[in-house]
Amino acid sequence: MKVMAINGSPRKKWNTATLLEKALEGAASEGAETEIIHLYDLNFKGCTSCFACKLRDGKSYGKCAMQDELTPVLERLKDADAVILGSPIYLGNSTGEMRSFMERYIFPYLVYSNELPTLYPKNIPVGFIYTMGVTEEYMDMFGLRKTIEVNEYMTKRIFGDSESLCSTDTYQFDDYSKYVADMSDPEEKAKRRKEVFPIDCEKAFEMGARFVKRQKAL
Repeated sequence: MKVMAINGSPRKKWNTATLLEKALEGAASEGAETEIIHLYDLNFKGCTSCFACKLRDGKSYGKCAMQDELTPVLERLKDADAVILGSPIYLGNSTGEMRSFMERYIFPYLVYSNELPTLYPKNIPVGFIYTMGVTEEYMDMFGLRKTIEVNEYMTKRIFGDSESLCSTDTYQFDDYSKYVADMSDPEEKAKRRKEVFPIDCEKAFEMGARFVKRQKAL
C-alpha cells in the first residue's frame, strides 16, 4: 500500500507542506508506505497539446509523451493506492506548478468517450488540500468553491473518488511587521494559527488514514 503526496507550494515547511506531511502520517499510521514530491524542485512544463496520449494505437496512448523531470514521478504515481495534492491558492486558483502537474497527470487518462471516460486501470482516492490567506467568506467571492468542485469532478471521473480539505485564513509570514499587509490583524492570525491550524492538521491526518482504510476494504 503506497500513498503519495504532491506539494504544489514553493515552501517545503509551511502550511501546505505541513498538512501534506500530516496526511502522510495518517496513512503511515495505517501501515502505508509514503512519499512526498515537491513540484518546485522539478524542471517541467504543463501539457503542450501534442495529443500523443490520444493517438489511436500510438506508442504513448494513455500516457504523457513528454520527457522531463516530472516523467519519473508520473511513472511512480501509477503504483500509488492513494494520492493527495496540496496547493496554496494564488490569485484564485492552485499554483501554476500544480495546474501544470494536473494537466500532465490527469489528461492522458481522459478519454473523449461517454462509454469509456477513463484509461486509469484501478480505483483510487485523490485528495486535495488547499491553503489560503483569505477567510472562508471570500471563497464564494473568488469562485473558489467552483474551482474545488471542478477539480473533484475531474478526479472522480478519472480515478474514482475525491475529496477536499480547505485551510483558510492561514498564517502567511513569520513576522507581519516586516511586510505590507495591514489588511490582516497579526494577533488574530497568530491566534488562528495556534487554535485552528492544529484542527486542520488533524483533519489532514484523518484523510490519510481514511484513504488507506478505504483501499484495504476494497
